Amino acid sequence: MSPRVLLFTGKGGVGKTTAAAATATLAAKRGLKTLIVSTDTAHSLADALGVEPGEIAPGLHLHQVDTQKTLERHWGELQEYARGVLTELGLDEITSEEITILPGAEEIIALLELREHAREGRWDVIVVDCAPTAETLRLLALPEALDWHMTRLMPVGRKIMKIVSPFVRSVAHVSAPGEEVMSAGERLHRGLLEVRELLTGEHASVRLVLTPESVVLAEARRTLTSLNLYGYRVDAVIANRVFPAEGADQWRAQWVAAQSRLLAEAEESFAPLPIHVVPYLPAEPVGKDALAEMGAAMYGEADPFADPGVEPPLRLSADELALALPGADRADVDLARKGDELIITAGPYRRILALPAALARRRISGAALRDGVLRVRFTAGGPDD
Repeated sequence: MSPRVLLFTGKGGVGKTTAAAATATLAAKRGLKTLIVSTDTAHSLADALGVEPGEIAPGLHLHQVDTQKTLERHWGELQEYARGVLTELGLDEITSEEITILPGAEEIIALLELREHAREGRWDVIVVDCAPTAETLRLLALPEALDWHMTRLMPVGRKIMKIVSPFVRSVAHVSAPGEEVMSAGERLHRGLLEVRELLTGEHASVRLVLTPESVVLAEARRTLTSLNLYGYRVDAVIANRVFPAEGADQWRAQWVAAQSRLLAEAEESFAPLPIHVVPYLPAEPVGKDALAEMGAAMYGEADPFADPGVEPPLRLSADELALALPGADRADVDLARKGDELIITAGPYRRILALPAALARRRISGAALRDGVLRVRFTAGGPDD
């Protein structure tokens, strides 16, 4: 049985870590074996929970990524090769060690470790505190983008290395990657594809955290479109730090009115997704008890751990490809075809979709964006030029 996987993201500062921690704490309190992990290098989860990593309550475990150890354990060949090349180029060993942990490596390792935890069969719920929106989107787009490059480059790379490796040392004065390095690269590739399969599967979903502010709401709308573009299900929105209307003085009454307008706008923008409202608390919820109370208030009567009640964004039939792009503007969506690939652009984000064989043999007869769904129709005949 696959665990229920919940990813939390949102603009920096909206309280996504607190929402993730509250959800995980509530899950454990309800008797679900729960793991909470973070792909955010800020590591603020431990601060929110007020504990060190490990078993922090009955049934609740906090995991913090150790990038160095995980790299050495699973992909040591890649790191050793990179470190050796840098040393051969004249960098000292300590400098080579430092710069072989590349920017973004910690987030990637967190995703790969997530796959390992899901495989264990130990957890009912895995809660993932993601990095702020832009970093999360880049990270979630990575497995498919890497697949596109690896599928095309790895077979060619192997052939080229067999031919040129005898000359690399004499001309460039560095070692060429051996078979073990190429195999490690392929393992990394396979691992990321398995991560994508897990996170786009029927037991995983994303929850968008926002505060009722114009700028935050606009970014959340774009994020919903982009997550759908990459095939990830969003099953709920969490509106954090909402001022209660009761007993409001004149100053707070103005905030209540402004937030009410924005919440109404959010309900319209994100329908039919539920919006869970978290009131502006009198004190920061730190510690397991305060977080569990926040989680109970946040979800009310809803079951936050049920499988997502939303369809996958991408649906295929014999003659049509339908991709849900809620909130997308027609002017920002572009479609192109190259061989058996469909290139879909929505705003600043692009996805290259490998068409299944049945559609790859057909040509595009039409495409339209209506009611937040991009529909691409295919008809008999050869692929488009």
